[in-house]
Amino acid sequence: MAGMVVSSLGSILAEAMTRGQVARNVVREQARGDRRRARVEQRHKRQLQVGVDLPTKDELRAMLAHAGRLRPLLTTAIFTGLRASELRGLIWSDVDLDRRVLTVRQRADRWGTIGSPKSDAGKREVPLAPAVVSALREWRLACPRFAEGEEPRLWLVFPDRNGNVDSHHNIHRSTGLGRVQFAAGITTDARAPKYGLHSLRHTAASLFIEQGFTPKRVQALMGHSSIQMTFDTYGHLFPSAADDQAAMSQLQARLIG
Repeated sequence: MAGMVVSSLGSILAEAMTRGQVARNVVREQARGDRRRARVEQRHKRQLQVGVDLPTKDELRAMLAHAGRLRPLLTTAIFTGLRASELRGLIWSDVDLDRRVLTVRQRADRWGTIGSPKSDAGKREVPLAPAVVSALREWRLACPRFAEGEEPRLWLVFPDRNGNVDSHHNIHRSTGLGRVQFAAGITTDARAPKYGLHSLRHTAASLFIEQGFTPKRVQALMGHSSIQMTFDTYGHLFPSAADDQAAMSQLQARLIG
């Protein structure tokens, strides 16, 4: 009975939306959210695969080589691990190019509304690689502006062409990631990119781990609410027991030969 009532309510709200009487269908949104959570849980049950869930290094180089106007966004995503919503909501006042650090204070939801990050852990400082600093310095000169009168410090770093919050669809469609990956030979359909921004978030985490960052540091940089979330997603990328044994052998060799 409860299922029938919820289904009927969803149909009523859908009809109301077509008439312009309501702005959102919360029933359908909840259903999509449940499906998304199920997909995330399924992803966490298996190990991430390079070339499937995140690009290979050769694919990353090819994407950056063909990125064009999207290069600042891709470079920032690859080296910071920000969520798509955090990239879309990032403003210039939260980017300190002199200190080479950006601060995550807000995000843009699917409707373009600016709000707080997903959790308190989402509020964080992320160091910037030299390539990101260079790309952002150049991009700041060409970045679309808000409407006249808007304070420069509130300008979005990665807006649409009118200076407003960009949409997921716009970033992924044929003029966004799809175009870049088609030009790079990664996908055969410019409308269907193989890798989305979340794949680039995985890439950043893998690079942090490869560089030797501790699990706790990776958790902080990724904005995870718990260390368990970090291990559930990236645990297989951290050094294994065999790696530990090799490290102990090297330690012994340096001390006593």
